[in-house]
Amino acid sequence: MTTNTIQRITIRSKKVFILMILLAFNQKVFANDYNFTAAKSILNGYVNTDKIAGGVILVMKDGKEILHFASGMQDIEANKAMQVDSIFRIASQTKALTSAGVMILKDRGLLKVTDRVSKYIPSFKKTTVLIINEDKSHSIVPAQREITIHDLLTHSSGISYGAGPIEKRWKSIGLYGWYFADKNQSIAEALAPITTLPQKGQPGTDFIYGHSADLLGVIIEIVSNKSLKDFFEDEITHPLGMKDTHFYLPPSKKNRLAAVYNETDTVIKRAVDADKASNLMTSQGHYVDGPRKAYSGGGGLISTARDYSRFLSMLLNKGTLSGTKILSQASVEEMISNQTPDIDMPAYLEGYSFGYGFALTMGKDGDLKGKTIRYEWGGAYHSKYYVRPEDGVIVVYLTQLRPNKKIKDWDEIDAVISIALGIKN
Repeated sequence: MTTNTIQRITIRSKKVFILMILLAFNQKVFANDYNFTAAKSILNGYVNTDKIAGGVILVMKDGKEILHFASGMQDIEANKAMQVDSIFRIASQTKALTSAGVMILKDRGLLKVTDRVSKYIPSFKKTTVLIINEDKSHSIVPAQREITIHDLLTHSSGISYGAGPIEKRWKSIGLYGWYFADKNQSIAEALAPITTLPQKGQPGTDFIYGHSADLLGVIIEIVSNKSLKDFFEDEITHPLGMKDTHFYLPPSKKNRLAAVYNETDTVIKRAVDADKASNLMTSQGHYVDGPRKAYSGGGGLISTARDYSRFLSMLLNKGTLSGTKILSQASVEEMISNQTPDIDMPAYLEGYSFGYGFALTMGKDGDLKGKTIRYEWGGAYHSKYYVRPEDGVIVVYLTQLRPNKKIKDWDEIDAVISIALGIKN
């Protein structure tokens, strides 16, 4: 065999070896090249039929961003296209950060979840409960026990947003509903009158959605001796690099805030500005111009899909992200464990359990039995998110539609994302 022949065989062997490596690499790429065409098409379809103005979907798998897609308009009237870094009012998605804030203080030994709320807010030493009688009359009775931090974390405190037979009284003290951005006072000052009215249920008996997380924000402020804004910035958002998460929008970011639209029987219409609104909860709100004094732990934040995914990534990574520790692993596990085994859940949460800030889907069979396979929540402006710890999956969906009672975009997007990811449970 000549020298030239040996050289040709060697070169050919090298080419075959390189080709085999490339094929193996491509197979690995193709194995992880998830097809999100259906999710994009559904979102585009809702935009094109004027059901929503626009939205952003973000999907992460095993710490990697595999979809970050924007569709439609950030502001139709201003002719601004939706961007992946558009900023949204995330409303009740704030609750998860507030729950994390409580657990940060718990990790430091500064409070316990078994603490009575009256330890921090003395007016909660004695509270009352509204009883609705069979003839639809009502009476007021003393609470059977004091409300605890655990009750607030699980929405089992009995505290509502004021809807019901005495909602006029709730409105008279400015505490009907979840909106605080118009208040020219601190959150503690705004919530101070809440114990003058009877609550909707006895502590520890039923899941009742209301001002529980706002009261947790007050407790954080008292224990930390900081505003909730400063606490979040110091302990959560700045350490995690959540540069676009705020209680009120910095003026320099005004052009990135997505407009709010209202659902109607046919198409959407632009929500009115706050100064023209009879219902601030369906308006553009005071997130750009306003008093900027009340920091609502129940619904006050604005954010982006990528920012919120960083917070969820920290939870998925058991309290740490990129070497920055926010929470202990034990506290994260506590947050995403079933904390409501004996609590009556409402119809809209049938089949769910609840942790500290999240609705939980628990595994029922096999190796997943008793494990949290998904934790999630959303916001009043029609935003949604979930984490699947067993699958390493995070999904964030942001849009700005209020009210949003009929639209099924999230249900459809959620379903096809699960199919794309190969999720069956």
